Amino acid sequence: MKNVFAPASSHANFAWSNLGDIKEGRGDLGEEMPVLVYRLMQYTMLDVLSKAYGLEGANEHFRAAGYLAGSEFAKNVLDLKLDFDNFISRLQKSLKDLKIGILRMEDFKPETGEILLTVGQDLDCSGLPVTYENVCVYDEGFISGILEVYTGKKYDVREIDCWANGDRVCRFQGRTETPAAAGAV
Repeated sequence: MKNVFAPASSHANFAWSNLGDIKEGRGDLGEEMPVLVYRLMQYTMLDVLSKAYGLEGANEHFRAAGYLAGSEFAKNVLDLKLDFDNFISRLQKSLKDLKIGILRMEDFKPETGEILLTVGQDLDCSGLPVTYENVCVYDEGFISGILEVYTGKKYDVREIDCWANGDRVCRFQGRTETPAAAGAV
């Protein structure tokens, strides 16, 4: 039997099929688990990565993982052929059904691609103590991955409001990257 986690070459490559048949494998326990367990994994991993790479380096790794997850989520869960309004509607339903959060579109500028949205009851941070920081960097990557797969344009998404910063929803602003901005440092 092939080890799906063994590196194919110098590093492992994620594939949606590696998620396995959860219904079959967790027959008695089911597909759901408490948010506590998800956060335990996420925040202990962030702690370990922060010690190894510094907080900003760890955040970049988390953002990149979120981007990969969002890209694969879009390709495997969402209907990419829908018009924008129906795509967002389907995305809202998927995020709610999977208990990731309650997505609300606040603004979209078709001429620039700029987008402003909120996620309420966010899986990553709703209910965290207020630490006066934005912590949803994984979500930034997740949203940018979804938007890029759907639009074909590279998106830079940043959280501008966060539960951990004292807000009651997480608000994200996404902008398409222009070729000059994408290469700029």
